[in-house]
Amino acid sequence: MVGVMALMEFPAILAGIGLAIYYSTKASGSKSLSTVIHESITNESVILLGGSLLIGFISADKGYELTKPFFIDPFQGVLTFFLLDMGIVAGRKLHEFGRVGYSLTLFAILFPLFNGLIATFGATLLDLGTGNAVLFGVLAASSSYIAAPAAVRIVLPEANPSLYLTSSLAITFPFNVIVGIPIYYSMAVFFNELIH
Repeated sequence: MVGVMALMEFPAILAGIGLAIYYSTKASGSKSLSTVIHESITNESVILLGGSLLIGFISADKGYELTKPFFIDPFQGVLTFFLLDMGIVAGRKLHEFGRVGYSLTLFAILFPLFNGLIATFGATLLDLGTGNAVLFGVLAASSSYIAAPAAVRIVLPEANPSLYLTSSLAITFPFNVIVGIPIYYSMAVFFNELIH
């Protein structure tokens, strides 16, 4: 499921960047659809994430052991500094969340819930087992807490971090942990009984 998460994140970031480029240039009509697709695929964040997945797949365990001191061991410390920095950036514009707070809060709860239920049902249809169905539902309902915020910050510096970080880290994440997981488990059991 960890591999599934990484594989889900790559096309999601690619689609998000593509949509952002498309809609930012749609009004002016300055770029064709093929140009937008090319810019999305050749974006630095997309190349780094896709290249990392490819290198990891090709190098497998040997590559893991070689790069472990550089990537794995310092990961927790670097992640802590990254999240603190993102928190500071989001905190500077937190007052702007109040303007769209109600609608964004609803979106940050209902959209992940919808995704989680669809994924739980699909995993049950594929007969992956209750545990995997629940985990797949949680993954589909989760936000990207590391890779997507970093990509958005690079590609869309004008995007308001208090909106995308607050909705994902302060609303979707606790909702999934407290309410979402029990719902996906109950629905996985229900779907399993319904189908079988």
